[in-house]
Amino acid sequence: MKQKTFDAFLIMVIPAFLLFFTFHTFPALQSLFYSFTNWRGYGIYKFVGLKNYLNVFADARVWEAYLFTFKFAITATLLVNILSLLLAMALNSTIPLRRIFRAIYFFPNILSILIIGFIFRYMFVYLFPQAGAWFVNAFHLGQPFAVLTENILGKPNLAWLGIVAVVTWQGIAFNTLLYLAGLQTVPDELFEAASLDGAGKISRFWHITLPIIMPFVTINMVLAMKGFLMVFDPIMALTGGGPGRATEAIALVIYRGGFQGGQFAYQSANAILYFIIILLVSLFQIKVLQKREVSIA
Repeated sequence: MKQKTFDAFLIMVIPAFLLFFTFHTFPALQSLFYSFTNWRGYGIYKFVGLKNYLNVFADARVWEAYLFTFKFAITATLLVNILSLLLAMALNSTIPLRRIFRAIYFFPNILSILIIGFIFRYMFVYLFPQAGAWFVNAFHLGQPFAVLTENILGKPNLAWLGIVAVVTWQGIAFNTLLYLAGLQTVPDELFEAASLDGAGKISRFWHITLPIIMPFVTINMVLAMKGFLMVFDPIMALTGGGPGRATEAIALVIYRGGFQGGQFAYQSANAILYFIIILLVSLFQIKVLQKREVSIA
């Protein structure tokens, strides 16, 4: 019986393992190999050692992309988690039709980010400036509010905020679902005891709710930060990295240089370094956030 169970386990696992190795692990190992060469994506190549890695640190375009990516990822991660937690707490309360609202707020997570990006690009270019112009004229707001009448995706200093707004709108959906699950684990008895002791809503949240749902905060923060550090699709759909290189994330630099610029080996080294950075950032987040986790067992 045990042998049959083991055979069935192998039958289910081996095909999945082979697919994962073929389309994930093997290409990653290939990139690691080519990062020590001067391969352009075609033709012959020769080994250059750590030259590609050293050149990454001296590349001003890469540093600019790193700066933008971290600015974008930190801002989006904080906004998504703060708004998701507030929304989850509202949906967890006794409001009418709260189950229907939960389904509605999860809807953005079902849509493709490329589709969302193209829709919002049209809105930023046409709808939002028209609505802003009407608002400014209706209330006679004047020059300080002129930005409301413009397409911010065409502004080098504002375009990234448009991308943040779009990814935040979509990212809230999944994070809210996790926070709702976390709020279900908070015992009502603790709130009742705290209320009898005179604790207010803010105090109950800070000393009861937040420590108990910290495992969910950790998961959401790590997944959101990792996802936003790897941002690619929203930028391609909304700005294409522009205006100029104002919204060029590191993933976009790797893609364009590796597949369009004949820098396959160089960008492979860049990708390996970026993988290490994302791994270190995730481990740091886990280490810091887990310190605030408590057990109610």
